[in-house]
Amino acid sequence: MKETEFSVAPIRAEHAAQFHQVLDAIARERIYLGQTEARSPAWVSEFVATNIKHDYAQLVALHGEQMIGWCDILPHPLPGFGHGGTLGMGVIKSWRGQGVGQALLAATIESALSRGIIRVELEVYAGNAAAIGLYRKHGFVVEGVKRKARILDGRHDDVIMMALLVGMDC
Repeated sequence: MKETEFSVAPIRAEHAAQFHQVLDAIARERIYLGQTEARSPAWVSEFVATNIKHDYAQLVALHGEQMIGWCDILPHPLPGFGHGGTLGMGVIKSWRGQGVGQALLAATIESALSRGIIRVELEVYAGNAAAIGLYRKHGFVVEGVKRKARILDGRHDDVIMMALLVGMDC
């Protein structure tokens, strides 16, 4: 396998430990995610098991057997909101800028659409220009801004709320 080759596949229960590691590594960068460390391995395993049980769109990027990223779109549970889902994703630092996020996002959107999701929402920090560009490329539009929503490590950051609507008159 060439150094830059990777595959995208639905998450499996045996991926939970690696998912925890990837999530924790990205969270500890303290830039991209709302959390600054992953929840417990047991919590992450239950999260993965629940997503598999309910057939939610949660995919992973793999380099061989090594997880290098994930993307999920989880449906809203409240009545009247089930047509929408919230997107979460991350790619480990050494694999950014190599098309992993692009591949994950495209495949996860397709997976969510096949499950009846027609509105995908996300929140992204204004300082994350690469992610904002990726989302715009896939048709997401800005719906609002939470000004100075995060103050962490002495840095202020706005949170940009974006959404993708598919098959709806907007």
